[in-house]
Amino acid sequence: MFFLTKMFKLRDKANPEEEKPFLDHLEDLRIMVTRVVLTLLISTLVCFVYKDELMKIIRKPVEEVWVDRHEATLPEDEDISLDDWENALSFSQISAPLGQYDPELAELWWAKATDERTRRLTEAAIIYRAAQKLEEDQQQDFIKSLPDEKNGARELALKLLETKPSDDLNAEGNLRLMSSLKPTETFMLTMKLAFFAGIIVSFPFLLYFLLQFIVPGLKAKERKALWPALLIGFGLFLGGVFFAYFFVLPNVLTFFYEWGKDMGISNDWRIGYYISFATTFVLIFGLAFELPVVVMTLVKIGLLSHSMMRETRSYAILAIFVIAALITPTPDMMTLSLLGVPMVILYEICIWLSYFHEKKVNREEAEEEKERMKCLLSEPEGNDDPEDDPHHDDHDHHHDDHDHHHDDHDPHHDDHDPHHDDHDPHHDDHLDLTEEHEHEDISDDYMNYPGEHHAPEEDPNYDPLLPDEDIPDEEKDRK
Repeated sequence: MFFLTKMFKLRDKANPEEEKPFLDHLEDLRIMVTRVVLTLLISTLVCFVYKDELMKIIRKPVEEVWVDRHEATLPEDEDISLDDWENALSFSQISAPLGQYDPELAELWWAKATDERTRRLTEAAIIYRAAQKLEEDQQQDFIKSLPDEKNGARELALKLLETKPSDDLNAEGNLRLMSSLKPTETFMLTMKLAFFAGIIVSFPFLLYFLLQFIVPGLKAKERKALWPALLIGFGLFLGGVFFAYFFVLPNVLTFFYEWGKDMGISNDWRIGYYISFATTFVLIFGLAFELPVVVMTLVKIGLLSHSMMRETRSYAILAIFVIAALITPTPDMMTLSLLGVPMVILYEICIWLSYFHEKKVNREEAEEEKERMKCLLSEPEGNDDPEDDPHHDDHDHHHDDHDHHHDDHDPHHDDHDPHHDDHDPHHDDHLDLTEEHEHEDISDDYMNYPGEHHAPEEDPNYDPLLPDEDIPDEEKDRK
């Protein structure tokens, strides 16, 4: 409930003109959740159709880890791939028992199943595996004791002894094919994989529904500007997903694979745990790369500013690394850095974007203020010229009529002029008395104060520090 209240206050702050009661906010939330659920349902069903392709995509990083780690242990100058080595190990388990059973039959099998290069690699694998069962100081002497007709297999076996590739087929089966320990686990994993793929595919629509709920009542111009923001947000999300899938996930898998190998622990990873780990890992990076969208939305609303972000940069960096440590599925420092460093870079970009945004807003406000002042100054100038006034003629005509009417009363006005002149002396005397009375009131104003009967300059014994006996008690307290 606390989170919903804060979210609803954020909506009201984003659009103060359309403040809504709590129940109306809940109705908008219900509509948004319904749209998100329907979108995810449709996208999940569509992605479920391509479940085989999705399984290959999600297994590719772990297979690359296996291939890269094992191809690094094969002789570089022989150009041997991991598939070639796996075939040689498989053929070695067949050719040896077949040669003991019937050498001629074994020669026939060699001619039909392999070529000269594969046979040489298979014979070297047989010798290498046999040498692995001896003491380390006896392995090289054993391989050198082969006859000269097996010179090609002998030289290759010596190279394998130096690089020491894995000769265990079970490790390949457990890591590349993995295993399912429950009857329904494979189906549920396929649905889970389709769901995560549906989130990635439908992310632009999910982001649009979310922004539409957070920032309601958008105008036509603002809705038009929302689509470029959605494209940028989807690009950032895909950037985070691809960065995690192609760079971070293989390195993390390699780290844990080598860690287990150095500890002498077999890497028998389960398919269920791996898919959960990989999909969560990829989505976390995709959502983390949405930091500019979140920050710039808060800047647009007015909750953040350039100065605030610049002054709290150190706290923001600390918070980013703490959040990265909490949301990453692995506790190692490498994964934390691979997520935290890009987020810090994106935050620095947000600071510069907020600076340019505020600069643009201030410039637009200055231009609007300039236009407003220009309009205010130009409004009175429209009626200065009497010739431009359409009512000027009517006003002149009305003025002429008034003058004519005034002329008709001039005789009466003249009759009263003598009477008016008779009262002029009396009027002047009255004005003189009024001015004299006002002058007396002003000059004697200080005498009206209770207890004061003499001006300070007229009384030689006057002391302003001593109380006046004629002043009432209440006036003394006030004074």
